[in-house]
Amino acid sequence: MPQRVQVVGVGMIPFVTPSRTEAYDVMGDRAVRAALADAGVDYALVQQAYVGYVYGDSTAGQAALYGVGQTGIPVVNVNNNCSTGSSALWLARQAVESGAVDCVLVLGFEQMRRGALSAIWDDRPSPFDRFNEMAVRAQAPDPTAPFAAQYFGGAGAAYAERHGTAPETFARISVKSRQHAAHNPYAVFREQVTVEDVLASPHIYGPLTRLQCCPPTCGAAAAVLTSTEFARKHGLDTSVAITAQAMTTDTASTFGGDDMIKLVGYDMARSAAQQVYERSGVDPLDLKVVELHDCFTANELLTYEAIGLTPEGTAEKFILDGDNTYGGRVVTNPSGGLLSKGHPLGATGLAQCAELVWQLRGQAEGRQVEGAKVALQHNIGLGGAAVVTLYEKVS
Repeated sequence: MPQRVQVVGVGMIPFVTPSRTEAYDVMGDRAVRAALADAGVDYALVQQAYVGYVYGDSTAGQAALYGVGQTGIPVVNVNNNCSTGSSALWLARQAVESGAVDCVLVLGFEQMRRGALSAIWDDRPSPFDRFNEMAVRAQAPDPTAPFAAQYFGGAGAAYAERHGTAPETFARISVKSRQHAAHNPYAVFREQVTVEDVLASPHIYGPLTRLQCCPPTCGAAAAVLTSTEFARKHGLDTSVAITAQAMTTDTASTFGGDDMIKLVGYDMARSAAQQVYERSGVDPLDLKVVELHDCFTANELLTYEAIGLTPEGTAEKFILDGDNTYGGRVVTNPSGGLLSKGHPLGATGLAQCAELVWQLRGQAEGRQVEGAKVALQHNIGLGGAAVVTLYEKVS
């Protein structure tokens, strides 16, 4: 029988801009110690570790953990672009659920450089060649705009053309993000902005302006997963469990029809979310809190529909009615999301995990969502992978 997987401890450090970062191994060490302390678990009890990062040498995971302990356990390094952290979480959850191990550590970190994401290797085929070819067919390229902004900005433009969505609607997502981040001591950007501020910031691509794009960020986050039996044996907190989880990758639909919305992972996200709802029996309309992948405002808007928070074509009304924030139907990104909390690629999935565990425990302080019994996490990486995770308050 599958083991129930408990999230017994989480930890993260405040995210910062590249100019203020510590080295990746220092950040990882701090996040791991915070998660172990939160769990009340000695590192000697950890049986496996999964470590996610995108920009780093092959065994950077070991380098980040060896300061905590050199116990000889398997350390698996994970890279799945922006979904790296939740991909590591997915592997760890499977290990515990299968009964192979009882206590697993998951760590994600990133030490990023300033500026937009760019290719590192130019002497071999890029994983994005297929994406670039379709994007060029579907829209006019802009050599001055970052490639990711062209993907997601193009998707936002396609959605706006299809549904008549106003530029102000996208901008409202950034305003909401900063309002939430004001209550999060881990977030990079906590200063408030207005719709006018967002629209007046430099134009990037499609409906996107600079304040609608997540910043390069450095940071780390971690979680400790155990079986219920292990948690009870060691007197650990069993109040939060992973009820369902799914990972998907691209299908032919991503590249068919020259549809920018599908190119940025819409179908991956929808499939993963549907699998989670089917396995858990949870209706998306019953969710009160969600952490989703808002690398750009356009992707947050698209994701509302992809994961079933609102029917297709209704995202603008969902936003204008305030159904995506406190006082509405579901609070999306109470942490401030990638737009305001920051997006250190390998750490993002674990930071989302930490936020939702705090929400279900009632420990989110000024950003607490009242009455949350289940919480949904959505994390994507182009290239591609989508991971959707459902957490439940069980005691």
